[in-house]
Amino acid sequence: MATASEDAKLELFLQWLKVNGAELRGCKIKYCNSSKGFGIFPSNDVPDGIFLVIPLDLAITPMRVLEDPLIGPECRSMFDEGEVDDRFLMMLFLTVERVRKNSTWKPYLDMLPTEFGNPLWFTDDDLLELKGTTLHRATELQKKTLKTLFDEKVKNLAKRLLVLDGDPESEVSFQDFLWANSIFWTRALNIPFPASYVFQRAQPERDSGGSIASDTCTNPNSSEKLANGENEKPSEMNKSTSQVSGSESTSQGETIWVEGLVPGIDFCNHDLKAAATWEVDGSGSLTGIPFSMYLLSAGNIPLQGEKEISISYGDKGNEELLYLYGFVMKDNPDDYLMIHYPAEAISDMPFSEGKLQLLEAQKGELRCLLRRRLLSNGFFLENTLPQGANSKDSSSQGFNYSWSGHRKIPSYANKLVFPEEFLTALRTVAMKESELHQVSSLLEELVGCEGERQPSETEVRTAVWEACGDSGALQLIVDLLNMKMMELEEGSGTEESDAELLKEAHGGEEVQDDKRCCTINGSVSMSRNRWASIVYRHGQKQLTRRFLREAEHALHLALSQEK
Repeated sequence: MATASEDAKLELFLQWLKVNGAELRGCKIKYCNSSKGFGIFPSNDVPDGIFLVIPLDLAITPMRVLEDPLIGPECRSMFDEGEVDDRFLMMLFLTVERVRKNSTWKPYLDMLPTEFGNPLWFTDDDLLELKGTTLHRATELQKKTLKTLFDEKVKNLAKRLLVLDGDPESEVSFQDFLWANSIFWTRALNIPFPASYVFQRAQPERDSGGSIASDTCTNPNSSEKLANGENEKPSEMNKSTSQVSGSESTSQGETIWVEGLVPGIDFCNHDLKAAATWEVDGSGSLTGIPFSMYLLSAGNIPLQGEKEISISYGDKGNEELLYLYGFVMKDNPDDYLMIHYPAEAISDMPFSEGKLQLLEAQKGELRCLLRRRLLSNGFFLENTLPQGANSKDSSSQGFNYSWSGHRKIPSYANKLVFPEEFLTALRTVAMKESELHQVSSLLEELVGCEGERQPSETEVRTAVWEACGDSGALQLIVDLLNMKMMELEEGSGTEESDAELLKEAHGGEEVQDDKRCCTINGSVSMSRNRWASIVYRHGQKQLTRRFLREAEHALHLALSQEK
């Protein structure tokens, strides 16, 4: 239920959108809860399926930051010197605008959440729930990196900019920068700007009537002044802009992809079965508004009653969803497990130089994403995917070769769930001295003693497989997965204990509101952060167990067939 304060913010934001040319045609923006913030809901039938149209002039992009009369010159100098990248520009802009007393972005910024569910915002106790997971280590490192960046660069630069704005008393805090970082990662879109729009806004002489607003030069709604190399010698501003856009030279019929925030569109939340998608209308032929982004019905999901209009953030596992967006999905079909063999460990092995050379020649991968969908192709056909989900991945086995016919294609080849790029690397890592000599001998047959040519990647992989088979690589995978499970359980207990906690917490349903904690056994409360952490780590343990079972069975078969 929205409060009076939230209703007032929404009313000001809707007026701001209307003044700046946006149109809500078949939707309304409503407050969901403290977890989701605001969302978009259908209001009436729209024949053309277009719910919402936002002019691209309202997008907050790196180019807009470079053009800003207040922050632009300083940022442009830093960008040209290579001190900052386009994402930093966006975060710096958001940090400063948040504390500026007269920010013209205030109606939009006031609508944005002030706290987030991603681990960067976890308390120390919440973060302990992630102990033993990849996300725990990544969060600690990222928070340390952001704090260093704030202390060494953001704080002083923001202070100078606020002084230029006539506000020497205001200061930004680390929380302001942390907020800006989270706003960017949770809301930024990769926007396909039409090149014609970029060139049009780059013209020095243009009709000011094309501007959405022209009250002050610092208004974020003034027309873009973009250039990307149209002139032989672009100005420094135009040079910087073209570098940020990733388009040094382009024809006007091309697209320039730029990360940015689009007020209004960014209130769409995620769902696997997305009810809508967004598109860019360069000519205005679809929306009637040239150079706009619009929210379009996907057509395959009926919208009934108060059902929220959702979009898809992509095929992301819970690790990525929690780290970037601050939420997880139970039974996420796109979940994955990350395992890797430490490259530094190879240097301490016998014959490390030869192994490293072979790894480079094969382009072997020492890091591997084991996606949940791979299990549907494995030995144990348990129900690994939610009902209705389709397997989109398959293992990338390539056992269609044998060097001399001595090593036969194993019977289990089409059941291996581990990607070939990872297996080929681990075969090399596990290689024995005799196998290394055999590989060298096989490759010499191809290239000759004088090395008239270099063996191809496929030829090196073929020779390694011929000499080594699979047992060594599979044994390493078993070891890596056992180590992974030990780390996970040491941090937070067993898979079964996590399942029990989730069962007791509202019957396993998501805790949607941090202010409303669930009760376990009448005494233990569970926050939304803790619930999300348990869902994530339970999924990691579940995947580790299932992939370990696959690896152990494959290893057993490999050993029996290699005798």
